[in-house]
Amino acid sequence: MIRPILRYGESALHVPARPVEQFDDDLRALLRDMVETMYAAPGIGLAAPQVGVRLRAFVIDITVGQKGGELHTLVNPEFVSCAGMQLEEEGCLSIPGFNATVVRPARAVVKGLDANGQAITLEGTGLLARALQHEMDHLDGALFVDRLRGIKREVIVRKVTKLRRAGKW
Repeated sequence: MIRPILRYGESALHVPARPVEQFDDDLRALLRDMVETMYAAPGIGLAAPQVGVRLRAFVIDITVGQKGGELHTLVNPEFVSCAGMQLEEEGCLSIPGFNATVVRPARAVVKGLDANGQAITLEGTGLLARALQHEMDHLDGALFVDRLRGIKREVIVRKVTKLRRAGKW
């Protein structure tokens, strides 16, 4: 089932998610819905808070479903390590139509659990490292715009505010 994606400014996006405690059919259904929603958007990642569920879980597929075996599901993820730096433009399904250059690690290692509660570790470089950090931010109640400073952030926030007032957000 495709779920509605919350947009920047909605309070649920700005609150840290809580750890998943139950690895059951409800969790697996949520994760399946998140994958379907991410692909339909289309996007390369989606965190549970973006669909209004305050749980520490996300899905990532940097190929947007174009290659098999590239879908990653992480529950209760934690960073093991991050290294290096990359400056690339990124966007977000919760801030459609807006992009900005964000500083992210060039390499990231994350450990967590799969949909059945089994331990997994995922290591990524480049776009995957960026996506891991981006989705981890969502679990902590932050969006990429929160990492921006100065005029770049102000322009996006102002445009979103204007769209919201016009009923187009």
